[in-house]
Amino acid sequence: MGQTNMTSWRGFVFLGFSSFGELQLLLFAVFLSLYLITLTSNVFIIIIIRLDIHLHTPMYLFLSYLSFSETCYTLGIIPKMLSGLAMGDQAISYMDCAAQMFFSASWASTNCFLLAAMGFDRYVAICAPLHYASRMHPTLCAQLVGASFLSGYLFGLGMTLVIFHLPFCNSHEIQHFFCDTPPVLSLACGDTSLNELGILVLSLLVLLVSFSLITISYAYILAAILRIPSAEGRKKAFSTCASHLTVVIVHYGCASFMYLRPKASYSLERDQLIAVTYTVVTPLLNPIVYSLRNRAVKTALKNALQGRLLGKG
Repeated sequence: MGQTNMTSWRGFVFLGFSSFGELQLLLFAVFLSLYLITLTSNVFIIIIIRLDIHLHTPMYLFLSYLSFSETCYTLGIIPKMLSGLAMGDQAISYMDCAAQMFFSASWASTNCFLLAAMGFDRYVAICAPLHYASRMHPTLCAQLVGASFLSGYLFGLGMTLVIFHLPFCNSHEIQHFFCDTPPVLSLACGDTSLNELGILVLSLLVLLVSFSLITISYAYILAAILRIPSAEGRKKAFSTCASHLTVVIVHYGCASFMYLRPKASYSLERDQLIAVTYTVVTPLLNPIVYSLRNRAVKTALKNALQGRLLGKG
């Protein structure tokens, strides 16, 4: 077959945590614990929003889809990572690697657009509260969610095609713990400058377009809050955005660092730390922030737990 096509038969091998030796079991325990908490928390938020009629509003609709997207994102990466840490199975086939890249890129970009939709929702709620119900009607919400998922799918498809039409002949060892674009691209043969440019353009489209929409929404929100005469009113208005802003800062900070840099600046240790934060910690941040800082979600959680305890009593 020749060296160029060898990787498509052999697949790849992850080297992400191989240097940690006996500490891999400790990492397995830590990541498994965080993953179970993340999975349980996000699923619980989806169920709570579904069951509690007081949470059947656009804001919580977007939150439930964000939790769903975060859950799907982690399902595509973390179970394989845990398998490698526990059993030493660091191999992945060529097609599975392409699938993992497609789904991880799709769900990650879907998160970006869902956060933009949530920013627009906060803009309407604060800047035009009397028209909130008429503007954020179910049809518009469904269109925003659908557009977010479609945009994520197209981005994931484009990113995967940019990488996997290349021949891989340098090595089959990926210096990472999942099939992310920079480490997989580094294995390709020949001049990859156009592919690097394609990845940068796609990443800029997703990150800058969605972040620009969020920035515009918050520019109007800030102007509206500053016009509120009382300090208490300004504090109350800003508190409705605090959870969303926290998630946006962490999400876009990690994503920008991972994908908006030239290939020459990649560092295995540093990039793994950022990737672990993005794949393990950030999905956990969403339910924690919204459950701890949001009164309606806390009330719904309390009612659900009380109802469960009373049902057992």
